[in-house]
Amino acid sequence: MASPTQASLQAPPDLTELRARIDALDQDILSLLNQRALVAEQVGAFKRMEGSVFFRPDRVAQVIDNVQQANQGPLKAEHLGAIWREIMSACLALEAPQRVAYLGPSGTFSEEAALRYFGSSMGRLPCGNFDEVFRAVASDAADFGVVPIENSTEGVVTRSLDLLLNSPLHIVGEISLLVRHNLLRSTPSLDAIEVVLAHPQALSQCQQWLNTHLPAAERRAVASNAEGARLAASHPAWAGIASARAATEFSLHIAAHAIQDDAFNRTRFVVVCLPGTMAAQTATGKDCISLVVSVPNRPGAVHDMLTPLKRHGVSMTRFESRPARSGQWEYFFYIDLQGHPSQPHVAAALADLQGLCAFYKVLGTYPLAE
Repeated sequence: MASPTQASLQAPPDLTELRARIDALDQDILSLLNQRALVAEQVGAFKRMEGSVFFRPDRVAQVIDNVQQANQGPLKAEHLGAIWREIMSACLALEAPQRVAYLGPSGTFSEEAALRYFGSSMGRLPCGNFDEVFRAVASDAADFGVVPIENSTEGVVTRSLDLLLNSPLHIVGEISLLVRHNLLRSTPSLDAIEVVLAHPQALSQCQQWLNTHLPAAERRAVASNAEGARLAASHPAWAGIASARAATEFSLHIAAHAIQDDAFNRTRFVVVCLPGTMAAQTATGKDCISLVVSVPNRPGAVHDMLTPLKRHGVSMTRFESRPARSGQWEYFFYIDLQGHPSQPHVAAALADLQGLCAFYKVLGTYPLAE
């Protein structure tokens, strides 16, 4: 028997032994994952009998939070969150794959936001524009849609607001995505670029960089950044502004990294669906209510509209106006409020506000993005 001194001098495990241990652990993890998947299938069977919803983002958030709180190891909380979201996405695909519509083609930031929310096992339905996303969900060709609604540099995405006004869909979730724009082309050089293609918002978000580095290049707006990358792959003198995922998707070089003018450029996306697919979620303590309202065209009407919020202590986080297109210089006001209708002070404020409005529509009640 080796003495304590001799044991302490023994060589540590070599690489072959460590890899063998990892292989054995992988088999254990695989077995547990399949056990989890079998239980998920049983859950799906119960949901079918009850007629209840399959995808519950509040349940996903709860499971991920429980795992992160229980973590005692070296893995970071955000990495554990990403791992468990994929596990739950794969298990949900066994119960009922969620069909998700978003602005395509593959490689857009809208797709990235959808993947962040639903996981990579979702059923993908890339669309040519925002109108197609809303049509796909409203017609039940997709269960959910993901659309951008606001950018930290360029402000609101007006088409998304207009579609929400007239659509039967409502907002059930949001994703805040740090947007890194890259210049992509078939060669890694910035030389001899004649055309830069991107979505109009991306072109605006990168205009200072383009003015400095490619002042003579034509800026050509296309339906999406990924579409710009796809076109850039077909012409050596063209470049696209898109994500690193789009570079991989279309086999392009990143000629310049992170060319957005704002280093902390973020885009807020919302998840929409029919109320029959998913109702408004219960309160989480960090919730948002999105509204669109209009008031009679008279002096002081907008001031009066905001008074109930102050009186009941409800915080407003966004206030945007859009023309009502009535020809009478009337406007719709898009408002985001902190809170949940189940809270008495919020319910009182909403009731008073609705009484003052000529038009009042709740666009959605949903948990705030982390």
